[in-house]
Amino acid sequence: MKAMDNENSIYIEKICSGAQAATKAVSTMTTTQKNLILHSIAGKLREQKSIIIQENDKDLADAKKNALSSAFYDRLLLDEKRIEAMAQSVEEIAMLEDPIGKIDNMKIRPSGIRVGQMRVPLGVVAVIYESRPNVTIDIAALCIKSGNVAILRGGEESVNSNICLSNIVRDAISELHHDPNIVIFMDKLNRSLVPLLLKRDDAIDIVIPRGGEGLIKMVVSESSIPVIRHEKGVCHLYIDESADKDMAERIAVNGKVQRPGVCNALETLLIHECYPYKESLINVLLSSNVEIRGCDKLLEINPRDIVKASPEDWSTEYLDLIISAKIVASFDDAVKHISDYSSGHTEAIITSDYFNAERFMKEVDSSAVFLNASTRFHDGGEFGLGAEVGISTQKLHARGVMGIEGLTTLKYVVYGNGEIR
Repeated sequence: MKAMDNENSIYIEKICSGAQAATKAVSTMTTTQKNLILHSIAGKLREQKSIIIQENDKDLADAKKNALSSAFYDRLLLDEKRIEAMAQSVEEIAMLEDPIGKIDNMKIRPSGIRVGQMRVPLGVVAVIYESRPNVTIDIAALCIKSGNVAILRGGEESVNSNICLSNIVRDAISELHHDPNIVIFMDKLNRSLVPLLLKRDDAIDIVIPRGGEGLIKMVVSESSIPVIRHEKGVCHLYIDESADKDMAERIAVNGKVQRPGVCNALETLLIHECYPYKESLINVLLSSNVEIRGCDKLLEINPRDIVKASPEDWSTEYLDLIISAKIVASFDDAVKHISDYSSGHTEAIITSDYFNAERFMKEVDSSAVFLNASTRFHDGGEFGLGAEVGISTQKLHARGVMGIEGLTTLKYVVYGNGEIR
């Protein structure tokens, strides 16, 4: 046991010392140097897509063997279309403005000094995540562009895909004569390594967990490093009484069905009791193979096809073709339900009422609120960020979809000409 503990400590020390050594190199890179790395990564993703698919097939085979859900399988899957999307995402990140070194809020004070704020990297960013292998590329690319070192700890279920993708990234960095430890992937799956990593506040500046509730709770409780939580997405859609029928049905189906296994998928549907097309809305979801867990009033509409909701359903992130649904008496009841059960991720309203729209946008306290659009748009690519580290459900240091700027901080810069106080 002691030998194993010693081996684990040596492994973590190697990772942390490698990350620290690479910090200065990446933080002082020019925009051109960073973009050359990103374009090389995109090219290698396309060149090696058959190898990526081959390694991904190993993870998919294990998922089938372990009888994992179809939604989980979908999160693991890398096909030609998704690999091309990853490559395009990396190229989009290369095209984004480089925030590092930018100075804002410059002011001349009465003393004569000039005071501004310069945007700088966070330093070493550790990300612990599950299932989705594209996260490896997204985070690596965003950290490179923002001048940070990335330590990546993926899940056991996607290990073959993640090792393949991280090797592509590191090869691209090395071939351009930079330190490959700008991106470090933890290839050892021993779970006892994670608590050791989370105690290294001397070497790591921020840790970001992306995954299930259990993973996030573990990271928050074990970490001595500041944590940016990317918690579950119990996302709500409220259909106001004035909602357009076609719009409401189209957005509800898209939010739930288009890709149910992701955090911005719709999980709870709230319907105003005076909305006249309730039955049609329910039937559209049922015809899309969605299981509806509804309140008593919805059961009166369709007792045969709707399952009675339990108290736990209102706070459940299904990540599957299941939705909880409730009829509410008023706008205020809808907002109260969201306040009681939301995870602070994404909420949407469908309405033709200007005042209700404005109230919803102001009163609902989640990281993103949508008017007459699908929750599925809460995404780094859709927001013009190229990709995302994740979607933060807390209020500090970043909130909502977290891209390049979320991986930076500010320092004051003061210019003088001999002034003294």
